[in-house]
Amino acid sequence: MNRRQLALLLLIAAAVVAFFALDLGRFLSLDHVKAVQGELATRYASRPALVIGVYFAVYVAVTALSLPGAAILTLLGGALFGLWTGLLVVSFASSIGATLAMLVSRYLLRSSVQARFGSALADIDRGVAREGGFYLFTLRLVPLFPFFVINLLMGLTTMRAWTFYWVSQLGMLAGTLVYVNAGTQLAQISSLQGILSPGLIGSFVLLGLFPLLAKKIVDTVKARRIYARWADRKPRRFDRNLVVIGAGAAGLVTSYIAAAVKARVTLVEAHQMGGDCLNEGCVPSKALIKSATLARQMRHAADLGLDAVEPRVDFARVMDRIAVVVKAIAPHDSVERYTGLGVDVQIGRAKILDPWHVQITHDDGRVQVLSTRAIVIATGAQPIVPPLPGLAEAGVLTSANLWGLRELPQRLLVLGGGPIGCELAQAFARLGSRVTQLEMAPRLMVREDEEVSAFVRRRLEADGVQVLTGHQALRVEREGDGHVLVAVHEGQERRIAFDRVLCAVGRGARLTGFGLEELGIPVQRTLPVNDYLETIYPNILAAGDVAGPFQLTHVAAHQAWYAAVNGLFGVLKKFKADYRVIPWCTFVDPEVARVGLSEQEAKERGIAYEVTRYGIDDLDRAIADGAAEGWVKVLTVPGKDRILGVTIVGHHAGELIAEWVLAMKQGLGLNRILGTIHVYPTLAEANKYAAGEWKRAHQPHGLLRWVQRYHDWRRG
Repeated sequence: MNRRQLALLLLIAAAVVAFFALDLGRFLSLDHVKAVQGELATRYASRPALVIGVYFAVYVAVTALSLPGAAILTLLGGALFGLWTGLLVVSFASSIGATLAMLVSRYLLRSSVQARFGSALADIDRGVAREGGFYLFTLRLVPLFPFFVINLLMGLTTMRAWTFYWVSQLGMLAGTLVYVNAGTQLAQISSLQGILSPGLIGSFVLLGLFPLLAKKIVDTVKARRIYARWADRKPRRFDRNLVVIGAGAAGLVTSYIAAAVKARVTLVEAHQMGGDCLNEGCVPSKALIKSATLARQMRHAADLGLDAVEPRVDFARVMDRIAVVVKAIAPHDSVERYTGLGVDVQIGRAKILDPWHVQITHDDGRVQVLSTRAIVIATGAQPIVPPLPGLAEAGVLTSANLWGLRELPQRLLVLGGGPIGCELAQAFARLGSRVTQLEMAPRLMVREDEEVSAFVRRRLEADGVQVLTGHQALRVEREGDGHVLVAVHEGQERRIAFDRVLCAVGRGARLTGFGLEELGIPVQRTLPVNDYLETIYPNILAAGDVAGPFQLTHVAAHQAWYAAVNGLFGVLKKFKADYRVIPWCTFVDPEVARVGLSEQEAKERGIAYEVTRYGIDDLDRAIADGAAEGWVKVLTVPGKDRILGVTIVGHHAGELIAEWVLAMKQGLGLNRILGTIHVYPTLAEANKYAAGEWKRAHQPHGLLRWVQRYHDWRRG
């Protein structure tokens, strides 16, 4: 808090203290106002402008300082000025005073609240940006909510002062009218309870519900407008409750949930059941990493007292094993399994004809059209190949077509320094390729903290990867039997020779060919959806990589619940997708796992935090396993054990992060983790020791000094 804020706070505090110390509140009591009503009326008759001015200033001051008495002043306004003049004066005075109170709250409190509760406040601010005026209007209509509390709380948000003012002006008008009108009969009023009778409060509550009903009506009108061009195509009866397009993680889980609640659901898949994760992503890449990790362990067997040996890598056999792994897992996502669960599975290409009809073209040319109440688009994403001159001619590999390789590339160029690029660069280097990894950004894995990026880079380089950051690719040229990438770094061109190039610069949603353009649904890198995963058509939803914002298999499965429930039951109740606790892991060796905020993100968002760090190199099991490297870093609210985020770098970090995900989801702090028994000796003890480090840094030193004196006394 700066000097100006402190001075203002002291001034306000002094005014409030004086108000109560001098018992100024007695002048704002109902009895006193009734006693001086006649005298004030006489003054108003002789000097109306002065009385209105003084009254206006007092009202604004009382409201701005959140002092008790605004209701009495409103009654007095009706008694002195009559209904319409009183309504005009009180309406503007109350709105201006409320706005000043809001601005004072923002000036004095928002920065400190932002520092402590920045993450939660960010979610509120996003909601306020979308519909803050609407909800403020609703609150202003219902006198059950103290207006001064609303003023102070809204000051903590990013709502514009002008929006706050005019919404307050309109929202408080009904209540102001009731009080001012009652004030015209001030002599007959014995208490405020007589004004706000239970019946009147009930009427206000119903009035407060009106905007919610109005919003529902507006949404219905908007929906009718969107659906207007298709109105003649809406069937009276539907073949299905839900049609799901795409049998990846999102589509499989969506259709499973729909079948579980006894809906008639059809799942359409054009290529392979299981989607990218099973066939091209998570599963085959982890099988490749396992083979590469074993090759590395063989080379470093001397570290464990065994003879080191250079592995003879039969790359074709490695790829055969990957195919066996995929085949072994495939039954989990098979047509037979989901048919047994009650899902109608159709293999073919789906196209949305209108909001209620999906056309399925089978491989044999047969065309089927299904009518459906709701549609979920879960078509996934595909690797992005940049339009780099000469790249396509070089036979570019991606995470999609990589698994058809039968020969190990001698010189592999990896474009991209994100998780996929790092995982594959390390794996191929360990299997024997000479790998060069190119990244345009100044460091690898830019979403993680700098120390994580530096650690990953060291490990990749230790495995033989040549890491080139800050390099921008310009073009690919043919050179002899191979190719050369021309890149620029710090203004200088650099030529990098390679035999094969692997592109891992990102993934874009798979959106073409499904009829979205004809429907008028915007097609971007991902499909724009609202908080309920709805497109511009409320009955057409999207989930998984196609919807974003996280292209992760477990997030796709998480979104699937919301897509299924909102698609099937949205007319009764909708649920906003919850992204508050999202974990992820990069499967380099050692792994990098995270949930919640990183330190980098906390700084960027201005969120106050404390850092607690435990080095895994001190952990007994890690030492015994020859895996004594990495750390657990926990971000907490300053002075409290509430967890804001956790980053783990180390072996099996993807497994260790699960405890922190549970803790954050269930609101458990570090004290609870410290009080949980962990098996010894395990890597999971790193989580408990991290909590212990926090506890050690927050010891009650004053209490411990008294405890020490007690022990000294006990010894005599």
